[in-house]
Amino acid sequence: MRAQVGIIGAGPAGLLLSQILHLAGIESVVLERQTGTYVLSRIRAGVLEQGTADLLTDAQVGARMRREGLVHGGIEISFDGRRRRIDLAGRTGGKSVIVYGQTEITKDLMDARSTLGGQTIYEAADVSIHDLDSDRPTLCYRKDDADHEIQCDFIAGCDGFHGVSRKTIPESVRRTFERVYPFGWLGILSETRPISDELIYAHHDRGFALCSMRSMTRSRYYIQCAFDENLDEWTDDRFWDELCRRLPEEATENLETGQSIEKSIAPLRSFVVEPMRYQRLFLAGDAAHIVPPTGAKGLNLAAADVHILSQALIAYYRDGGMDLLDRYSTAALRRVWKAERFSWWMTSMLHRFPESSRFDRRMQQAELDYLLESDAAQSVLAENYVGLPFA
Repeated sequence: MRAQVGIIGAGPAGLLLSQILHLAGIESVVLERQTGTYVLSRIRAGVLEQGTADLLTDAQVGARMRREGLVHGGIEISFDGRRRRIDLAGRTGGKSVIVYGQTEITKDLMDARSTLGGQTIYEAADVSIHDLDSDRPTLCYRKDDADHEIQCDFIAGCDGFHGVSRKTIPESVRRTFERVYPFGWLGILSETRPISDELIYAHHDRGFALCSMRSMTRSRYYIQCAFDENLDEWTDDRFWDELCRRLPEEATENLETGQSIEKSIAPLRSFVVEPMRYQRLFLAGDAAHIVPPTGAKGLNLAAADVHILSQALIAYYRDGGMDLLDRYSTAALRRVWKAERFSWWMTSMLHRFPESSRFDRRMQQAELDYLLESDAAQSVLAENYVGLPFA
């Protein structure tokens, strides 16, 4: 088989890249080791930056998002019994975020690829990458008890943190930067009315809490927990009781509780690999970087990577020049590290760290005090939250 671009991973990054390339007349094949049903079953966040929402619209997959997504012009910060709304739109010239689940984005992209006749090969096992030092790198995989090859001009690794793409870059070339946080997030999804019209980020002596949503009838809540917490010990009642302890009393008056329909614990880490390009292999999304979810940057970073990479590939097939492809890693990493900084800052400010000294705690309180009282600090948060320019 022959394709101009081989894409590993049928998550949002891989499917969005294939969609943008298809609209530009560039042929791609997407390989995914899981089934399509499994991909759609993964529960992920869904706070979209302005730029991500615009990119989906430009890629002709934003119609349902525009109809059903919840536009948020602000977020709330809770600390020491106080609640302060950060006016995202007012502090960024009208920019906002859209709450729209990652699963819904993936479904929209799958439907678009099917409609356009794009090829996605699910249950592609034992994917491997070869001949990166040539102008015809090869993707090998196994399906239906047979071995297959795809010859490409370029390969995009959109296969997540545990995928094969990053591992294909020689250890002598790749550098990794990582911080593993000493806690996780215990989250539940429930068919209940959201506690508020906008997200609430809560700092409390018992630990962080987040009140989020998927729709006006489906809520997503998180509390900070030990990274090795036993999920079986967390009944729904215990979760709701602990959440209420960490929220301001006036907020809990609006809390609608109910049976959880999904419950899980997510570890938190910051991770970056450099470079994001090796010969004719380009990394995008979680294959190259992970952020703690506090700043709502994971999916948005993947979208930014896809934007930068797609524009470089389009320029190559239009003009024959490698300049933008050669600069891809540098351009993508510039934005990645800014998002890593913001996510690290939000995480450090809002969570209770077990190793914190009394001095550390006072500094954290001073940081929150400053944020709640300073127009400049709130403008910085708003600018980063709605999303920095893609390039």
